[in-house]
Amino acid sequence: MKFTRLPRMLGFLFTAVWLLLSALRAAEPFFFIQLSDPQLGMFTNNRDFTQDAVNFEFAVAAVNRLKPAFVVITGDLVNKPGDAAQITEYRRIVGKISPAIPVYNIAGNHDVENVPNPASLAAYEKVFGPDRFTFRHGGIVGIVLNSSVIHSPQESAVQLAAQDAWLRTELAKARAEQPRHIVVFQHHPWFIANAGEADQYFNIPIARRAAYLALFREYGVRYLFCGHYHRNAEARDGEIENVTSGPVGKPLGGAKSGLRVAIVRDDRIEHRYYELGDLPVTVELNPVAPKAKAAAARKE
Repeated sequence: MKFTRLPRMLGFLFTAVWLLLSALRAAEPFFFIQLSDPQLGMFTNNRDFTQDAVNFEFAVAAVNRLKPAFVVITGDLVNKPGDAAQITEYRRIVGKISPAIPVYNIAGNHDVENVPNPASLAAYEKVFGPDRFTFRHGGIVGIVLNSSVIHSPQESAVQLAAQDAWLRTELAKARAEQPRHIVVFQHHPWFIANAGEADQYFNIPIARRAAYLALFREYGVRYLFCGHYHRNAEARDGEIENVTSGPVGKPLGGAKSGLRVAIVRDDRIEHRYYELGDLPVTVELNPVAPKAKAAAARKE
């Protein structure tokens, strides 16, 4: 009788040890902040950028208080492509973010023109750096794309082909690393409500959308963070979640200006959009379970 129990006991012991080792291997959660569309000049159609700057500075102050692992700014940094005053003000405000917090700028259509061309792309890169790049932090691989050349490639076919080849290479390298998550960041949403929706100004045309989504599925990409819509929209295509964040700058459609906090865990990325008037004081990475909270309250 004792010998018949031994394999079962050993099985329980093995399972317990495996669970313990898995817990020890699990990486600590962290969070990043997504800002989108500060778009200096939009509130007054380029007459000035007073309100845009106020919103942006308020968001930057929140970034410095919350201390995220990094910040991504998903495009439309300014409202008028190439405008020197708007660019200078953008760089002044973004320069207030603590040097300890990496900031990743992403090109939007208002930064490189609605129909980008070699000259507008070169002008952007001269000021802000590469319009496509990869970064890594805490077990995630972030792939940044220039979505304007995907959306409207009429005058940038060469750049689109180069980006496509680069993307495949970066996805292959990322998958080989077996990261916690491969995340794509860009300006235009791939879709707003569903992956089969009709083409519109605010999404990627379906003729190219479907091929990219298939590519992302092939390489295990589950999260796409975008802006451009000037309001929030969250939608799924199977395992892929397209997260479209509202703007730091001027909102549309009754939305509110704000920012998004994303908590990275081993198995998922949790995210929430906060209006500027309702920003958190801190970001709780390991929230106390309701029962534990109740028990602590009773002790008090």
